[in-house]
Amino acid sequence: MWDIISGIFPYAIAYTIPLLAAALGGFFSERGGVVNIGLEGLMVIGNFVCAVVISRLQPKLGTGAIWLGLAMAAAAGLVFSVLHAFASISLCANQVISGTAINMVASALTVFLARTMTGSGNVRITLGFIPFDVPLLSAIPILGPLFFTKTYATTWLMLAILALSWFVMYKTRFGLRLRACGEHPHAADAAGINVYRMRYAGVLISGALAGLSGGAILVTFSGEFNGTVAGLGFLALAALIFGNWKPLGILGATFFFGFAATLANVSQVVPAVSKIPGLVLKAFPYVVTILALVFFSKTTQAPKADGEIYDAGKR
Repeated sequence: MWDIISGIFPYAIAYTIPLLAAALGGFFSERGGVVNIGLEGLMVIGNFVCAVVISRLQPKLGTGAIWLGLAMAAAAGLVFSVLHAFASISLCANQVISGTAINMVASALTVFLARTMTGSGNVRITLGFIPFDVPLLSAIPILGPLFFTKTYATTWLMLAILALSWFVMYKTRFGLRLRACGEHPHAADAAGINVYRMRYAGVLISGALAGLSGGAILVTFSGEFNGTVAGLGFLALAALIFGNWKPLGILGATFFFGFAATLANVSQVVPAVSKIPGLVLKAFPYVVTILALVFFSKTTQAPKADGEIYDAGKR
């Protein structure tokens, strides 16, 4: 049993990291009062841009193309999220409809561009991050094999971003103002805070992290762009709610969902569950997500103005 758990754990962490990045993106957006259903589409955009950059530049830049691809994925997600910010903040459009449109446009646009470039709709890369064991730490009994073996560079990058996100949100003036805009935007406006500007900042940060998430999927366990991220954007939204819109809660929720998804993916090599029908196992992570939301919905507390349209002329 220990061999099975220690074998699955590194893959569960690798699967968790993109979920964590996207959920943190939703965290910044919704703490500012804007629901970002478009995380899925922004992840697709990042996935596509990262694939194009790496496939074109890896012969010249080698490993450097991977980092450049991730940076461009984050930039692409940021730029594309301007559409959602403009529609939901400046035009006061319904935020759910705007996010849904982002998902549809992103998928259609990237597949069209991929088919134009490759003729198949897929963009493959031959170079990605190679898992490694952390020196010294991987030799620690029990914890070493679980957390410090077969790790990716993106894992430590996202843990650093998680710590930075907590610090920015709870220890800086920017974080205080962003949370104020998500709780009582009119009171924030009366205090001299530009609510529109803060909400724009939250959505743009959200787009950058979602784009980075899409790139992380590509350079770790995917290896190609195929027009979808398999619903991970919606799982990230579920993790955001399950984590009660708090960084540490989000970390726990994303690992829970990541472990459930990994268990379903490797089930055929686990004797205890290999006899369960494949359809049931594929649906398992999503069923777990629904059940988690049902049982914990009463204990979660969303920002009070989350999803509410802000109009400075109305009180």
